[in-house]
Amino acid sequence: MSLVVQKYGGSSVADADAVKRVARRIVETKKAGHQVVVVVSAMGDTTDNLVDLANQVSPQPAAREMDMLLTAGERISMAVLAMAIHDLGVQAHSYTGSQAGLITDSKHGRARIIDVTPGRIEAALEAGAIPIVAGFQGVAQTTKDITTLGRGGSDTTAVALTAALHADVCEIYTDVDGIFTADPRIAPTARQVPRITYEEMLELAANGAKVLHLRCVEYARRFDMPIHVRSSFSARPGTLVVSEGRTLDLASGLFSADRAARTTIGGTTLEQPIIAGVAHDLGDAKVTVVGVPDKPGEAAAIFQTLADAEINLDMIVQNVSAASTGRTDVTFTCPMGDGKKALAALENARDVVGFESLLYDDQIAKVSLVGAGMRSHPGVSATFFRALADAGVNVEMISTSEIRISVVTRADDVEASVQAVHSAFGLDADGEAIVYGGTGR
Repeated sequence: MSLVVQKYGGSSVADADAVKRVARRIVETKKAGHQVVVVVSAMGDTTDNLVDLANQVSPQPAAREMDMLLTAGERISMAVLAMAIHDLGVQAHSYTGSQAGLITDSKHGRARIIDVTPGRIEAALEAGAIPIVAGFQGVAQTTKDITTLGRGGSDTTAVALTAALHADVCEIYTDVDGIFTADPRIAPTARQVPRITYEEMLELAANGAKVLHLRCVEYARRFDMPIHVRSSFSARPGTLVVSEGRTLDLASGLFSADRAARTTIGGTTLEQPIIAGVAHDLGDAKVTVVGVPDKPGEAAAIFQTLADAEINLDMIVQNVSAASTGRTDVTFTCPMGDGKKALAALENARDVVGFESLLYDDQIAKVSLVGAGMRSHPGVSATFFRALADAGVNVEMISTSEIRISVVTRADDVEASVQAVHSAFGLDADGEAIVYGGTGR
């Protein structure tokens, strides 16, 4: 008997009919001889609606109370799903994140898991029940307050429980059939990827791919915990997220070592492709610090100021110093939600840094090409930039890693950029990908 953790996103439990469909899938898994633990997100757009409500009540909602409010969405989902499973003749118990043993730090709105003590979940399994856990939430170790893990945190909840319970696999159910070579809403001919490494998925998630949350992939890689991304609307095999050298027999649910890094799905053996996919992100802003004195310590002062304001940075570019002025410009990108905070922090440090002015631009897009095969295949960069040039897309910033190339373009160019790069690397499928509903989460 294997132990499976299944996570269902908001689009999978969007209404009563969807909840009943998910309940049937869970019961079928149990009747097939598996133990099942379920993690659920809030139904449909519940979280967005709760955020809107809070903003109508208060222009700056208190972080502690915001966490208390937002966790209500998952508590609704877990309770109604447990009811639906009961009606199918199977025992189910619902648990909040704190009841399930998710212990976090005390940073409201973006708490990190520091321990998992799933005693009540294990007891429910021993009693033959199906535990239904509210995702996205936990309890602070020091204050005992309810906390949230940040948007997309239900993925992290599921992987954390999978690791703590020593489960065989974590299944993430969404509204597409797995991980695709691009967002099917932008590139309709995107092809499903049958297998992807943690490293490739980390790059895709960090650069805008919404199907898996970045922190959940980091957690899975740390514990070498396989993730199986599937659609709750179909029975198709989905995508495996695993370390190199690991495969999954989808029929038996058992993993095995494979030095050739191959995976078998439907009897077909597939080699690791050069390119895993194309990701895009419209959620960043670009800040330029104009007229920075070109001398040691100035860049450090800028980035220390941003670090003190707890702002995460992505791309960073420094221009060549102008000989006539002895000054240079430093440009960086950060989450759009932190853009105005970054400007305020830098403005307060103007006298320390000595820069001349600040420029802000939130009409940008980041487009990224990701693939472990880049390491051993020359010409990838040339093909990437030629595709953008042929599409008439201007590149404003460039950033690379061993398995990624990212560029900043105008937001209006994102669709043309993704489609051009996707086609240039032969990633287009013969037909169009199916998006069953929702946003892919």
